[in-house]
Amino acid sequence: MDELALVGLILGSSWASGINLYLTIAGLGLAHRLGWIVLPGDLEILSHPIVIAVAVAVYLIEFIADKVPYVDNIWDAVHTFIRPLGGALIAYHALPESTPIVQAC
Repeated sequence: MDELALVGLILGSSWASGINLYLTIAGLGLAHRLGWIVLPGDLEILSHPIVIAVAVAVYLIEFIADKVPYVDNIWDAVHTFIRPLGGALIAYHALPESTPIVQAC
């Protein structure tokens, strides 16, 4: 994968995970499984059927939780910390061949 495509994948998926982490994981996994994109390095695990199924299941839970007033507030409060970490992990695992300093940046 060339560097420009890798940067696009990292920036796009990290940004999208800030909006909806589970849909991003399921979307990346499905896109890789269908051959639309090639996931670099350690991100190929996202195309495993179990990972896709769990991501879709949690997305559906999030969709339903979004409709319940107090549950929505609690869900969003917790995921304010989870979503950025998910985006950071996606970016970190997209660069397995890089040095640890580049991965941390």
